[in-house]
Amino acid sequence: MATHDTTDSPRRRIVEAAVELLENGGPDAVSTRAVAATAGTQPPAIYRLFGDKEGLLEAVAEHGYAQFLEGKRAQLDSDPQDPVEELRCGWDMVVEFGVSRPELFAVMNRATGRGADMAHRAGLEILHGRVRRLAAGGWLRVDEELAAQIIQATGRGAVTTWHSTPAERRNPALLTALREAMVAAITRAEPTVPAAETGPAAAARALRAALPDDADVLSDAEQHLLREWLTRLAADSGAPYV
Repeated sequence: MATHDTTDSPRRRIVEAAVELLENGGPDAVSTRAVAATAGTQPPAIYRLFGDKEGLLEAVAEHGYAQFLEGKRAQLDSDPQDPVEELRCGWDMVVEFGVSRPELFAVMNRATGRGADMAHRAGLEILHGRVRRLAAGGWLRVDEELAAQIIQATGRGAVTTWHSTPAERRNPALLTALREAMVAAITRAEPTVPAAETGPAAAARALRAALPDDADVLSDAEQHLLREWLTRLAADSGAPYV
């Protein structure tokens, strides 16, 4: 994702002013005149830098994604080694962002610009990395793509449900229950790969052990070839096969 400003530039001041107005008054508060007044500039500067209000909101979305990704990347350095706990932490972070910053979260989800799209993809890469670590450890009970979809759907659903519920009826226990339902839906109670083992060899041993003898989806020749490959991958010698 392209970054535009790291200093107190006019563009950055305008975007931050728009974010402030958005979060305090919603999209209707982000008028050209109000943003210019808050940023200490003139309306023509907004048109010159962003084209129109939609262009400005795209920049706001990109700014929101940058903040969000900064937090997610920092979390990668501090997450626990347990991939299931890592999943919980990542889900909690997304939901907390959506719950605490609803207007910005909504603008980010509606954005279609290139910068926001690139940032969204970067966020998905982090998500898929977490899912892959679950798979490598033998934790997943569904395939990786479905797991990622369930994580996204439950996170967005949690945020939407929270904000559609009257404030006096909101219960944080709902978010915890939804998170744990997500975890139960995509992970096993115990990994199929022992915790002490990691890497392709352990995963190959787990898959080889789980294969049925009469898998209808594979022919006899395919089953024989797959088992041969898994046996070679499961070898502890560490020597590559060519």
